[in-house]
Amino acid sequence: MRTPVAQRTVEQIKAMISDGEVGPEQRLPTERELSARLGVSRGSVREAIRSLTTLGVLEVRHGAGVYVTALRPADLLEAFSVLAEVSRDETLLEVLQVRRMIEPAATAIAAARATPDDLARIGALLNRMEEDFPACAPAEHGAADLGFHQAIVACAGNATLSAIHAGLSSRTFNERVWAGHGEAGLVETLHEDHRRIHEALLARDPEAARAAAAAHVLRVERWLSLRAAG
Repeated sequence: MRTPVAQRTVEQIKAMISDGEVGPEQRLPTERELSARLGVSRGSVREAIRSLTTLGVLEVRHGAGVYVTALRPADLLEAFSVLAEVSRDETLLEVLQVRRMIEPAATAIAAARATPDDLARIGALLNRMEEDFPACAPAEHGAADLGFHQAIVACAGNATLSAIHAGLSSRTFNERVWAGHGEAGLVETLHEDHRRIHEALLARDPEAARAAAAAHVLRVERWLSLRAAG
């Protein structure tokens, strides 16, 4: 846990960055300079730098100093990306509820914005999932499923949205979904959901894409809810 002084130092360094005093890929003043300028100990400066490094705001380049990162959304949200990977069923249900809020909207945008190359790539991912089943293990299907949805969200052209979606996604959880549906003989329902999404994208129909994506996430959400209930 950060000390109050270190927390204040974190906020002051973030203000330097947001004010443009030091920008992406630029070197931060030295510990000594920051300590004198901010009126805190060098220990507090080091603690603040460690915190901001963990958050993806700063990076330590050995022998060269401390630099502001490129501040890409994926870097800044990297710590958030473990949410779905380590959460238990109750939290995973909340994660899926949030996905149900954003993924249908992103899929609708993709239906309007996807390029022919985007659609070809998404179609290839879908074909791979279907052609490889049932030979593939759930882990492989889970990874392919994740790639399919991430490729769709990427079509929205919003790096922050893609980073948030990645944080709400989990290869491990996807593997559980495919394994569970396989045990219940319901894998075809997942394929059908994906086909409906793909068909809506090909038809350039945002509302159909939105509805298909919402139905798909809701199906998985209901499956997890029933599984968690025993």
